[in-house]
Amino acid sequence: MSTYAFWNNKGGVGKSFLCFIAACEYSYKNPDSDVYVIDLCPQANVSEMILGGQDRGGLALREQLGNPGFRKSVGGYIEQRLNSPFQPSKDAYKYVVNAHDHNSKVPKNLGLICGDNLVEVLGEAVRQTSQLSVPFDAWKKVILWIEDLKNEIEENSLGDTAFFIDCNPSFAVYTQLAIAASDYLVVPFTADESSRRGMENIIALLYGQGDDYLANFSRLSFFKKAKEEGIGLPKLHTFISNKSILFDGKPSKASKAATSSIIKTVEGVRSKHRSIFAYPGIAARERFIDFPDYHAAAIVSSLTGTPMHKLKAGPKLINGHRIQINPSPLQKYNSALSKLVEEL
Repeated sequence: MSTYAFWNNKGGVGKSFLCFIAACEYSYKNPDSDVYVIDLCPQANVSEMILGGQDRGGLALREQLGNPGFRKSVGGYIEQRLNSPFQPSKDAYKYVVNAHDHNSKVPKNLGLICGDNLVEVLGEAVRQTSQLSVPFDAWKKVILWIEDLKNEIEENSLGDTAFFIDCNPSFAVYTQLAIAASDYLVVPFTADESSRRGMENIIALLYGQGDDYLANFSRLSFFKKAKEEGIGLPKLHTFISNKSILFDGKPSKASKAATSSIIKTVEGVRSKHRSIFAYPGIAARERFIDFPDYHAAAIVSSLTGTPMHKLKAGPKLINGHRIQINPSPLQKYNSALSKLVEEL
């Protein structure tokens, strides 16, 4: 069982879409595995895509959240755990949605634990529960709620399992639940200075490393507590330069220049702290993947819930607008996606 969290401490980097297409592609290429997406972003964007896109997916998601007796979502699971915070649930598999039942375009071996805006509402209750003085390990038991969910799901799966977790950009308590349940961190970013700062925050928050000023504060928070409680944190796995502008099939000089400071930041950390990387013997720059900026394909794929292996070139009618998908850029985008999935 491997678990990949898609996270950057910065919004607008395309992580939910990348999580969607990566999970679908992984499911497609590993038909004998059971693949699950856990949506821990209250906006539930990846859930909507998996369930069919803007219209069909939105309706299906409302159906999962609309039953007052049983909220079939990660919010429903967290609500259940608040009622029994220190004993793992024995029936957590009931929160899994068979995605193919709602969207025939996604692989049959893809399961989903739906995102839910209730998670945001429950966040403070979760935090307060984790700070109870009794039992003495209250924080550890709470922070492992999503790990408990994974274990229960795995026990009910027939084959090998893989989990993809879509995280909210903020480092809220529900993001901490996701991080504590993950083996590897996939970090999407855009080529700008705010992404570099987001990268610095990841390294400080999770590993207590990086800039001395940031690290001093981070050692008082999640990093310190996780270390004290013996909770393993995910290794830095892959960095995705999303929406990269290509020229003759390679990143343009402008994209390279903007990305170089991010690579320099990551390589600076690796030179001192290799143990936090999934591949400590490989140069950090080798773990960067360029995803070309192909806005048309992303729009069609996300709004219709179509995985990239199902998306064909040609004209598409979306919300009354004609969108052209051209073969060459589609092939380049799929090549980048294949490279990512092969590394997982």
